[in-house]
Amino acid sequence: MLSLVACIAFSSSKSAPAAPRYEVIQKIAIGGEGGWDCLAIDSGSHRLFISRGTHVMVLDVRSGKLVGDILNTNGVHAIGFASKLNKGYITVGRDNTVLVFDLTTLKEIKRVAVGSRPDVAYFDAASNRFFAFNAGSNDATVIDVNSDTVVGTVKFEGKPEFCEGDGRGTLYVNIEDKSEIQKFDSKTLKILGSWPLAPAEEPSGLGFDHKHNILFSTCSNNLMAVSDAKTGKVIATPKIGGGPDGGGFDPGTGLAFSSNGQDGTLTVIGKNSSGMYDVLQTVQTQTSARTMAIDTKTHLIYLIAAEFQAPTDPASRRRTMVPGTAMILVVGPAQR
Repeated sequence: MLSLVACIAFSSSKSAPAAPRYEVIQKIAIGGEGGWDCLAIDSGSHRLFISRGTHVMVLDVRSGKLVGDILNTNGVHAIGFASKLNKGYITVGRDNTVLVFDLTTLKEIKRVAVGSRPDVAYFDAASNRFFAFNAGSNDATVIDVNSDTVVGTVKFEGKPEFCEGDGRGTLYVNIEDKSEIQKFDSKTLKILGSWPLAPAEEPSGLGFDHKHNILFSTCSNNLMAVSDAKTGKVIATPKIGGGPDGGGFDPGTGLAFSSNGQDGTLTVIGKNSSGMYDVLQTVQTQTSARTMAIDTKTHLIYLIAAEFQAPTDPASRRRTMVPGTAMILVVGPAQR
């Protein structure tokens, strides 16, 4: 089931000497049915949660074995954790609900009605609330994780994408169709401000360097918008690969990442020798590997990909996934 590969390409001569060199160090075949969206890693249990269209596969990343499958999640997008309460939360897009489950047994606890087409999600420890960001209604449904009841709604100007928080109650959200970030208070639910990400457009993935108050937005026009969370100023827009969706930041290494499905690359962003945010490395992954999850304890990055075949209809651009070819790519510091 497990195989090792070592494929890496560098894209900048200004690489920071202290930055680790990344490569795909492992491939884990998972097979299974359905496309995918978000990945989520529960570092405490060493489990990777993988959205697969109508179900969520659960992988033990230490053994490389599937240990569970959460069913009846029609149109699943994202998974989040309230670890202290031993609960997980899944946005079920086509049913307009959030499924609450037991993190140990993976059994369903409850379903909570939310807004239209819940997509990405975020658990905020400062308020002890789970936020389901609804792509259809341009808002976020707020769930109290103690009672698993809805306690409010946050209305946005535009379509919300990924979210990050500062740990003190301020949350930042990429607004895809307005190419900006909006911030709000996780307790009062009031919008606190916004700023444009130009020249970057249509942000999706988001990472946050809490120590330096820097946000990293992966954008569809092959740019990462690096912005100051205090001033709202865009301070850099390094080039990333094509077809980005996921993104993140690892505080242990001080590096940000963008997973680029069209190019089959993972862009590594950090400060170069001049102290400017730049591309330090481009890791070759696999075409279709557009979403990712970072384990900030092990500094490993997980992506999902599969093999696709060309469309049989010349008029169609839609490729078909080859059955049984889905796999998890594990990216980490080079082992040689």
